[in-house]
Amino acid sequence: MSIKISGAPCCWGVDNLKNPYLPPWEKVLNEASQAGYKGIELGPYGYIPMNIERVQAELSKNDLTIIAGTIFDDLVSESNLENLLHQVDDICSLIKKLPSTPQEKGQKFPTPYLVIIDWGHDERDYDAGHPEKAVRLSKRNWDNMIAHIRALAVRAWDKYGVRSVIHPHAGGYIEFEDEIEKILEDIPYEMAGLCLDTGHLYYSKMDPIKWLQKCANRIDYIHFKDINPDIYKQVMEEHIRFFDACAKGVMCPIGQGIIDYNSIYRLLKEIDYHGYITIEQERDPRNSDTSLRDVKQSVDYLKSVGY
Repeated sequence: MSIKISGAPCCWGVDNLKNPYLPPWEKVLNEASQAGYKGIELGPYGYIPMNIERVQAELSKNDLTIIAGTIFDDLVSESNLENLLHQVDDICSLIKKLPSTPQEKGQKFPTPYLVIIDWGHDERDYDAGHPEKAVRLSKRNWDNMIAHIRALAVRAWDKYGVRSVIHPHAGGYIEFEDEIEKILEDIPYEMAGLCLDTGHLYYSKMDPIKWLQKCANRIDYIHFKDINPDIYKQVMEEHIRFFDACAKGVMCPIGQGIIDYNSIYRLLKEIDYHGYITIEQERDPRNSDTSLRDVKQSVDYLKSVGY
């Protein structure tokens, strides 16, 4: 089993570009390097500038490569498709010009990936983690979303050679068991893979081990998080947005929460997973002064159990 651990700007609270407290992207790259990472995601579209010379200089300075770019946006609305396709062009044209990481033996597709996440719907954001009461898309809107995902994945692959991976995410319209099942039916693996996230699976009432095993032949990329069980219990009783729950500390350093990473390690060996796993810990960016400490704790813990 050949696994590489990488990072993401959300560990520094970088999720919403409108948040006035985001740390400078140069600081995030520097601290990611200090934590021992060799690879990092771009983060939300527009956080790291679409400037090849500036980005390349900072990556070189910190001995980092880009593992993935992300579309984190409304995948449902017909009026948003042109915006989404524009993001594909911007992100993929940038990441394909940056130095690539060698493909690991057994890794299905090389990095960098395009991570596709549905986001931006109040009615689902407040019901994140609640499959029993969250509204589902109508057939027409679901079909719109599927058509849009297909268009993005085809554009990324045919024009840039970038593999797309669909990321079920708490608070979006691809979150719960029934929605992941439908994605598996409606998006062929030849077109796009999956990026499963242990923290989002648990947050949304699914067993990460069961779903990693169930989707083993569709997974190209994995995100790791951990969840503080006491805060999780608290926020499940509140009418709260997903990232407001994160600001309260529902995500914690890996090894300090409820998810069993020893069992996940054994499972990844069993399914013969090769490639990248990215550590995430969404937080309030006003607390990003403790990000390096927490990221190092997560990295050190994973190394201690064999990763």
